Amino acid sequence: MTAGDSRSDVDVRDFLSARVTRRDVLKGGVAAGALLGLGSFAAACGGDETGDGATAEDAPVKGGILNVGLVGGRAADTADPHIAPFIPDDALNWLMYEGLMQYTPDLTPELLLAEEVSSNADGSEWTVRLKPDVPWHDGRTVSADDVVYSFKRIVDPKNPLDGAAGLGGLTVDGIQKMDDLTVRFTWENANVLFGTDGLTQRLVHIVPADFDPDNPIGCGPWKMKTFRPGEQFELEAFEDYHGGRPYLDGMKLIEFADPTARFNALASGEVDALTELPASQIVAAESQGIIPLNAKSGGWIPICMRIDAKPFTDVRVRQAFRLIPDRTQVLENAYNGIAWMANDMYSPFDKGYPADLPQREQDLEQAKSLLKQAGYEGLDVELIASDSVGEGSVAFAQVFAEQAKSAGVNVKVRKVEAGVLWGDDYLSWPFSMDYWGYRNYLQQAAAGSTPDAPYNETHWQNDDWYALVQEGFKTVDDAKRNELVREAATIEYNEGGYIIPTFRNLLDAYSDKVAGITTDDVMGISLGRWRFKDVYLKA
Repeated sequence: MTAGDSRSDVDVRDFLSARVTRRDVLKGGVAAGALLGLGSFAAACGGDETGDGATAEDAPVKGGILNVGLVGGRAADTADPHIAPFIPDDALNWLMYEGLMQYTPDLTPELLLAEEVSSNADGSEWTVRLKPDVPWHDGRTVSADDVVYSFKRIVDPKNPLDGAAGLGGLTVDGIQKMDDLTVRFTWENANVLFGTDGLTQRLVHIVPADFDPDNPIGCGPWKMKTFRPGEQFELEAFEDYHGGRPYLDGMKLIEFADPTARFNALASGEVDALTELPASQIVAAESQGIIPLNAKSGGWIPICMRIDAKPFTDVRVRQAFRLIPDRTQVLENAYNGIAWMANDMYSPFDKGYPADLPQREQDLEQAKSLLKQAGYEGLDVELIASDSVGEGSVAFAQVFAEQAKSAGVNVKVRKVEAGVLWGDDYLSWPFSMDYWGYRNYLQQAAAGSTPDAPYNETHWQNDDWYALVQEGFKTVDDAKRNELVREAATIEYNEGGYIIPTFRNLLDAYSDKVAGITTDDVMGISLGRWRFKDVYLKA
């Protein structure tokens, strides 16, 4: 079974007219399984399943410190879960904080801090009831006040944070405390995806009503101990975590800007796991007792053409550039086969994904013809590339540059570090690379393609497309919404600013001393989305 085959099909029409509670999950009721596709109660609260083949006889060992090597090196690292764009920030977000709901590794939505999520018939009003007695790291209890504060902070019109775009137009006035454990969310225009894609996104994790990013308090399984931005940070197990105390006593996460230094740290035992194993090191890793984490995912590394900057203002140039890559060669030569074929469109597991579109293939003669029509023969462009977006990314850029020569395009690849790629010029590069983990189509569009998206790196703007996306967020009927997604994705396929030859596999690694790491998460987020509560060091 592939990652795409394992996705649960959530029927939003039924979900909007029903309630799903923690009690239903405990009872194994029809509502929980059929309406929300919820996992078991054990899965929702930190069960015993692991992704590394552990059996019931492999008794987890308590204690010890896990050392992890991260891609990173930014002095601007943050422990603010509502502003977490890079791997070190993202790690802290998943480890220290939690949301009202989450997706399981196979993209089934399940309750987390919420005990019940329900909606009116058209999805314009959602009610969330919290689990009682969930503790914060400082001993206080998570309440409706914290939920209200978190969401109002995110959608503050004076300073909307990154998660706002994925909340479908939610406003401060639409967030209301009903009692100490209940919050109601109301929209002028319905948002039928709030109870799935909206509440499961990482950028809407809950923080206390007096949250201070410099003294971060969460309710996840790990507490902050020390934090040195750009270098390392230490976490300790939260003894009173509502899902049960982690097996480990703590973790140290160390940042490495250089991938070779990061791998050497794992090979020498300085760290026990790392993000972004170089594909060229797989054989060497296995010979040294290192386990590659190679999982098919919907994560993607695009080349981004900024459509409001010449030469990419001309759609013929964008179409020509999409005809340049030999995708098989990119897959094999840049990613050593640790990827799978893509077709210039994201969200391959979305039910509306336009799988019937013809697979785009290299056509250098047609590319040259389109460039000639646009008046751009003998074109020179600079491509900003960095392996910080994923192992093999610079190699991908170099393969593309070599292939582009045959279309009469001279691509100069400029390799930069993470701090430059995602620094002050991020979102303004005319031609650059980036990395995205998996989101379903409408949620991804809200994060990276709509006019108000926080990361609209291609500066994509198309009124017809945007109308389809907006309609999708308020369409209850699955089939109709999937058709809107298909239409919108087709417009992007034909006119958009992304070149996406492949979807990447998640390729991290860990020592054979480590057990319990999730290895089958399709979202493409480092080390199985940092689900480390059940990770332990073998005796």
